[in-house]
Amino acid sequence: MAKLFSANAPIKIAMVAGEASGDMLGSMMIQALQRRFPNAEFVGIAGPKMQSAGCRTLFPMETLAVNGYAEVLRNLRPILSIRKQLKLALLQDPPDVFIGVDAPDFNFGLEKSLKSAGITTVHYVSPSIWAWRGERIKKIAQCVSHMLTLFPMEAPLYQKQGIPVSYVGHPLADVFPLQPDRELMREQMRIAAHFKVFALLPGSRQNEVRNLAATYVETARLLYEQFPQSLFLVPLISRQTRDLFEQEIYRCKAQDLPIRIMFGHAHDAIIAADAVLVASGTATLETALLKRPMVITYKVSRITYRLMWHRKYLPYIGLPNVLAGEFIVPEILQDDATPANLAQALGNLVANPKVCEKLVERFEKMHLALRQNTAQRAADAIAPYLERALAR
Repeated sequence: MAKLFSANAPIKIAMVAGEASGDMLGSMMIQALQRRFPNAEFVGIAGPKMQSAGCRTLFPMETLAVNGYAEVLRNLRPILSIRKQLKLALLQDPPDVFIGVDAPDFNFGLEKSLKSAGITTVHYVSPSIWAWRGERIKKIAQCVSHMLTLFPMEAPLYQKQGIPVSYVGHPLADVFPLQPDRELMREQMRIAAHFKVFALLPGSRQNEVRNLAATYVETARLLYEQFPQSLFLVPLISRQTRDLFEQEIYRCKAQDLPIRIMFGHAHDAIIAADAVLVASGTATLETALLKRPMVITYKVSRITYRLMWHRKYLPYIGLPNVLAGEFIVPEILQDDATPANLAQALGNLVANPKVCEKLVERFEKMHLALRQNTAQRAADAIAPYLERALAR
């Protein structure tokens, strides 16, 4: 029987991403859906990558890019206002499908309202119910029509609850090379081969940079004392985060340190590095996929840390350790994240090439497991909902 729809018919897809990693995931999904539905219109809350791919944004994504209980509370009023306005707009002009890209605290409330109104809701990136707050899965069932998971251990959790789910792998595993060329990257960045290079990644959110910038600068100072021929690469995603980090350099009187602040290009910095100091989050997975040794750190407000730490299920928070099922890279968090501890851990890594070689082997296995042609698999999971909408 012939299909009663055309892929060229106009369809509307609403999307919301809340931070840089979601913006990247969303942009790749948009491109995959456009290949199958060339007349699709995308609208919602988008960062620069999703906008470049063709998504019209109604509100600035930066407003949503906060983390932690205390931090969210300080920004709660504008966040709730945006969600209310967006909900009304989507209910008045319903999309054929809504796709929430990560940002669960924002998207689940919106998805619940839209699903109740008969709109298909797809959530892309499962929250870490395998790590903490597993009881959320019952509320998630009320919010989503279909869950797309990035990691293999997540799909069975949703299947047990009868929630439609697809494991799609991680898109970074598709686009990152299995063997990045570090020598070529250093040549392109004009970094001498004998230099020790440390990439310092304090995060993409402004509050992350505020919490970590001074610690990172002082860590760089200690490493420079240990490795006089060294260079520190600090990729920052926005003018605001760059200004915050530069202010800490001046406040710490560290203008003489060989710190090279980069506007973006985090992947280049990671590839060129001997070791990476990285804030917990997606950047830890990026560092693993780019096969670089790392030390994971994080700092949040004391109240946020106390609330989160006692509710977690696993002894680790970094994605490389979660996927490995054991500590394969150091995690130095909160009060333990002193410049002395971080500098010692990074120094130990660069001084032990055999340890680094074993890490690279683990990261390669991780990379292959996550390489699933993710954007296409995600588009394939969403396509039946769009086809049914077109048929109607």
